[in-house]
Amino acid sequence: MLHNDVPEGYMKDAQGRLVPLEMVKEIDKLRDELVRKLVTTARQTAEILAAFKTSALSEIQSFCDLSAAEYGKELGGTKGNVQLTSYDGRFRVDRSVSEYLDFDERLQVAKELIDQCLQEWSSDSRPELKLLVNDAFQVDRKGNVNTKRILSLRKFEIEDPRWQRAMQAINDSLTVSGSRTYLRLYERIGGSDQWRQIPLDIAAV
Repeated sequence: MLHNDVPEGYMKDAQGRLVPLEMVKEIDKLRDELVRKLVTTARQTAEILAAFKTSALSEIQSFCDLSAAEYGKELGGTKGNVQLTSYDGRFRVDRSVSEYLDFDERLQVAKELIDQCLQEWSSDSRPELKLLVNDAFQVDRKGNVNTKRILSLRKFEIEDPRWQRAMQAINDSLTVSGSRTYLRLYERIGGSDQWRQIPLDIAAV
């Protein structure tokens, strides 16, 4: 079980060395057996959950297509959030789609325009604006910028043409790099208007 081509009569240690079974303590054998058993079960459970998600999302989309067909419409793909509730209002299924946003090379153009503005406004610009700009363009350890911080700069109503061009460059530089679909199931708590999520995450059980 989960042994990778280890010769019979041996166990492989953490350094990759083959150790004869008679030299391995019994408690180490039992620990190894327990861990491998649990990992095997966990992998099987993960496969079941993955199959459930795939099947559930397919059924949800089929239902959405059926519902749209009643009005002579066809839905364009599976993009979008959907909330389905049982007839008695006790159960709810949510499908939500989150997109991952990235910036292309035009973000650097925006940064240069903003820097020009800040240098010229140095005497009378608000300190908090400088701080927000500097924080927005900070990169993490992987070299990625914080999308929300950069987009938050657009809330400032600044009339300077360079700032306006910078905001337009930020908008134009946005690209959707991918998306992820989430499936969440809920049950109503008693007769209240509150919902309890049915946990499919082992940490939440």
